Amino acid sequence: MRKRAVFSRRSGRGSVMMISFLFLASAGIRLGTGAGQAVATESPDQALASVQEPATGALSSGERERLSGLLEAFREREERLVKREQQMDIRQKALSVADEEVQRRLVVLEEAEKSLRSLLAIANTAAEDDLARLTAVYESMKPKDAAALFEKMEPAFAAGFLGRMRSDAAAGVMAGLTPETAYSISVILAGRNADVPKG
Repeated sequence: MRKRAVFSRRSGRGSVMMISFLFLASAGIRLGTGAGQAVATESPDQALASVQEPATGALSSGERERLSGLLEAFREREERLVKREQQMDIRQKALSVADEEVQRRLVVLEEAEKSLRSLLAIANTAAEDDLARLTAVYESMKPKDAAALFEKMEPAFAAGFLGRMRSDAAAGVMAGLTPETAYSISVILAGRNADVPKG
């Protein structure tokens, strides 16, 4: 009976020792992998600091150099990315300013175009009014006096007025012209309607 009690005490102690050993081994493994995860999640500077702490004694000098080189490469890459991002921000701002300037100039050009169209419309109306008034003056003149003026005009210019005049007034002016001038004006007037499609 005593032997069994002693044996059961010894086997109980052995089980406790075994479980304690397994707990310690598990803790050691967790600490080892946890340190690796910590290095992976920390920034390059923090990882380098943790590597240079007492744990660095476990690394060989070659591994430390490789790790330092890797961390330095990460740091340089991060600096390059920051610089590139700053340059992109500057370009974006410049493009935004240029776009605003283009939009402003387009508005100015559209306003100038509207103004120019209205001026051209006014000028065309004024020119048309002047031509209508001058045609009315020629129509009210005696045919002989009007013919003397038309004789001195270029045939194309004279044809322009005769084409706008009433047919009876134009006939009186044409009758007072020399045959050569009347012929030249007639050719021009006929040529204006030659290209009109006949339907």
